Amino acid sequence: MPEPSDPSDLPSHVQDLSKLVIAYVKQETLEPIKGLGRFVGFGLAGSALVGLGLFILFLGVLRLLQAETGNAFRGHLKFVPYLITLALCAAVALGAVKARGGKKEDLTR
Repeated sequence: MPEPSDPSDLPSHVQDLSKLVIAYVKQETLEPIKGLGRFVGFGLAGSALVGLGLFILFLGVLRLLQAETGNAFRGHLKFVPYLITLALCAAVALGAVKARGGKKEDLTR
């Protein structure tokens, strides 16, 4: 059977326990939050780059429709390339919404 500890050692035990609890809290909360911050940073950078790429792509499609279609979109049809580009933007946005809205897994099982 273990010997009872000396009551005079109680303050040192309390101090050791508080150090242990603080170290545990730092390990289990602060370190994962730092990792999450890095993950969120990469996600934001990636989404900004994808957004910039899509902007340049749609601007290119608009300029292609305006410049390379000859006289098809001249005069009173000057707005048609803008409508086509807007429809492409809407299609990409709809695809993103549908891709994100997939089935959610039941994590309780």
